[in-house]
Amino acid sequence: MGSKNKLKRFKENETFDNVFQPKRDELISGNYSLKGKWRQEVFKNENPLVLELGCGKGEYTVGLAKRYPEKNFIGIDIKGARFWRGAKTAVEENIANAAFVRTQIELIEYVFDENEVDEIWITFPDPQIKYKRTKHRMTNTQFLERYKKVLKPDGLMHLKTDSEFMHGYTLGLLHGLGHEVLYANHNVYKLEGSPEEVTEIQTFYENQYLEKDKAITYIRFKIN
Repeated sequence: MGSKNKLKRFKENETFDNVFQPKRDELISGNYSLKGKWRQEVFKNENPLVLELGCGKGEYTVGLAKRYPEKNFIGIDIKGARFWRGAKTAVEENIANAAFVRTQIELIEYVFDENEVDEIWITFPDPQIKYKRTKHRMTNTQFLERYKKVLKPDGLMHLKTDSEFMHGYTLGLLHGLGHEVLYANHNVYKLEGSPEEVTEIQTFYENQYLEKDKAITYIRFKIN
């Protein structure tokens, strides 16, 4: 993507009512105005709040929002030029239950209050395979603790990935730490029983993986 195109998308994001771009200092200060108030201030309802972390182009956030109009969805990514597509689609199609936040995932507990979130989706994260990159894996112990802070006690986690390594690493970690694995499938398009929300919503990159006959995996779990 050219720099001019990026700048154009950044500018357009600023005009969207469904895009929020808090400054890091604003979040760290603990005074972010929407923390604890996303339902009331943004969505104007008391419906369940669902996050997609590392939302990329926003296809999954928009897809889930269309599928579940009785829930509120927020896609989070640091790359605003990417989720511009999802934000623009939501505006064009009047999808009022989809919003986007430009921030780093490690700041999630500064964006949302304790027990504010009902579900979290992690879709096709970078598996960070090298050992020295363990701290950046989005299902490592530190990240799970962050998610636990914002999730309701019975909140659900979803991991959808094309990485067998990420799937295995996460399953092993969850079992080792005593978290509750509700469902696991190492090839959702070939094994029966896959949830429809996992197979019917596909991202741009997921389609590329499927063309290469790459297995897509899924885990649903709770953090104890």
